[in-house]
Amino acid sequence: MNHHRRIVITGIGLTSPNGNTLAEYRANLLKGVSGVVWFETRYMGKVLAGVCTYDPLKYQMKKEVRRGTRAGSISIYCCQEAVADAKLDVPALDKNRVGVYLGITEHGNVETENEIYNISQFNYDTKFWSHHHNPRTVANSPAGEVTLNMGITGPHYTIGAACAAGNAGVIQGAQMLLLDEVDVALAGGVSESIHTFGIFASFASQNALASHSDPTKASRPFDRDRNGIVCSEGGCVFVLERLDHAEARGARIYGEIVGYHMNSDASDFVLPNALRHVECMQTALKRAGIAPQDIDIVSTHATATPLGDIQECQALRTVFADCPKTHFNNTKSFIGHAMGAAGALELAGNLPAFDDGVVHPTINVDHLDPQCEVPNLVLNTPKKLPRVDYILNNSSGMLGINSVVIVKRV
Repeated sequence: MNHHRRIVITGIGLTSPNGNTLAEYRANLLKGVSGVVWFETRYMGKVLAGVCTYDPLKYQMKKEVRRGTRAGSISIYCCQEAVADAKLDVPALDKNRVGVYLGITEHGNVETENEIYNISQFNYDTKFWSHHHNPRTVANSPAGEVTLNMGITGPHYTIGAACAAGNAGVIQGAQMLLLDEVDVALAGGVSESIHTFGIFASFASQNALASHSDPTKASRPFDRDRNGIVCSEGGCVFVLERLDHAEARGARIYGEIVGYHMNSDASDFVLPNALRHVECMQTALKRAGIAPQDIDIVSTHATATPLGDIQECQALRTVFADCPKTHFNNTKSFIGHAMGAAGALELAGNLPAFDDGVVHPTINVDHLDPQCEVPNLVLNTPKKLPRVDYILNNSSGMLGINSVVIVKRV
């Protein structure tokens, strides 16, 4: 394929509940370290959540953090870290040729809840409503805050794709590079979800919120006793470039994006559809020009909801029916469900396998649900493979949205 048509990952910046750099995050995935803790939230008291501990003042002034949003702050941290990791000389870049494409689950809930709470202290007098509310709540806010922070003048927007959003951001970045709209894409996903009590209250009303006396064991995809989602915040941004652009500057390459696809279930507001999952994976494989047997690691989406995990496993058994070297894992068991950031963080956690050949495990599986049995599901301890050439990353979300990204070793 023409090097101008090949898209590669040259930088990774992230913050997750169990690590603020790729090295720290990967080490904790291999050691079985969870990032889930008790977290105090308005009206609901203590809930289980994945909380990030990055330093927001590394790239922002206190005043900027106060004026902006948590999602914006996470985005700035991840974009700045990704660019540093890619060793991009930002001042020398043509800022018109840099794009920012960030997947989000939702945006604005946190700020709206906070303002309503604030005016409730003043008998609901709206003169106490913040004049920062509108710029904080517009849907492009997280990506826009990045451009303000970094002086980027190319296109920016967020991609609202529920929990398929991390992959959607990556796909959008790749497409804009292929269209030659930009030379560098900062692409991935972010989430500030834990700062809205509404997300916890809604999952609780669906009986879909995880409970466990030990926070580190609360997120249990595939386990017979799983009882719901652990909500998390986080972010992960990749620097994407065309291969010729990356090679010209001697960049280190994490992997090449060789296939992707998105589709819709059109069947239910929340329940996933196994058939559409199958079609999404098969189309991504076809676009990559490879067979299911070529995939070494499948990073599953499983959120630890009773029905969702079963639907996905059904789809996985269909697509990878005769694939003796394909292994399966899950990252939510460590960090909970980072919503808009989930797909990007889960891909990032697996990319180092191109170098070390290790599949990180799914933790907290004490009793595998028979309906979640998949051959080569890596449970509780890492597994070393002879070689890893292809990783398939699965994500899906509410309203029936599915996304798949396939990355190849270069």
